[in-house]
Formats: sequence, structure tokens, C-alpha cells
Amino acid sequence: MITCFLRYVIDPYKLAEFEHYARLWIPLVNRLGGTHHGYFLPHEGANDIALALFSFPSLANYEIYRSRMATDAECQAAFAYAEETRCILRYERSFMRPVV
Repeated sequence: MITCFLRYVIDPYKLAEFEHYARLWIPLVNRLGGTHHGYFLPHEGANDIALALFSFPSLANYEIYRSRMATDAECQAAFAYAEETRCILRYERSFMRPVV
């Protein structure tokens, strides 16, 4: 199993827009073969950092998800929403594996 860890730098004045974006992606990742563990929004501390975690059985399964995502209308609409609202300033993506 691999888990994708996303660290977002968001516009703190567009937190509602980012939360809407996050709610769009949770069911999309699940529908396309992943397990979404949720988005985590600022509460105390830095007001411009958000996180997301989702897992796939393997990196190969993640690559299948990426190819399906590229042609999925709902995924493309979610990307367009983020671009239109500019709620995400940048993000970092890392892949982790669990210790068993």
C-alpha cells in the first residue's frame, strides 16, 4: 500500500473555496479506486496550510488513477474550480508506505 500525502499552501482568505474543492475530491478519489482519508484544514497555528491523505494498493494503482483522472469530467471540473478560485497557492506531493 502507498499513501499520497499532499501539503497545500492555501489562500487563508479563500478557506471556504478550498473546503469546497476538498469535498469535491473525496468521492472522486474513492470512485477511481483509492481510499481517501480526508482533508485537514487549518485550525490552530498556520492559517495557510492544509493536508490531504489518500491510499492505493500500489504505485501502479495510483498511476491507473492518474490516467483515469485525466479524462474524467468531474475531476477536470474540480481542477478548473481550483484554478478559477485560486484557493491553492502551491502544493507538495509525497508518497509514504506504512510500517508493518
